[in-house]
Amino acid sequence: MKKPTKPMKLSDLALSEEQADVALMEPQATAEPEAAEAPPPADDPLNLEAVMRIPVTIQVVLGSASMQVANLMKLRRGAVVPLDHRVGEPVDVVVNGRIVARGEVVIVEDDNSRFGVSLTEIVGVQAKFEE
Repeated sequence: MKKPTKPMKLSDLALSEEQADVALMEPQATAEPEAAEAPPPADDPLNLEAVMRIPVTIQVVLGSASMQVANLMKLRRGAVVPLDHRVGEPVDVVVNGRIVARGEVVIVEDDNSRFGVSLTEIVGVQAKFEE
């Protein structure tokens, strides 16, 4: 589609009442649309290329706790907030707000100062295919 060389006004596109009546009375030519390139098959890996590059946020949830604001305001350095998960229970792996897996907290082999998660369960995959 060519771009106009000068800016157009909406009034330039409007038809007069007489021109509109003539246009309605003339038979419309039905030109066949240009043959569009067929979309690649659904199982074509190229369909997912753009999706695979989308960044997602991954969080590992050790647990959570609820408390009143008054108790929250009393927290000081060194205070311990007990969580609802117990030691040894799997942690939740959350992607964009949805639990996708569970796993065990581990120390990363290459860097002993970092934690990682060893996945033990993928959540919801079977349920998606069964629906």
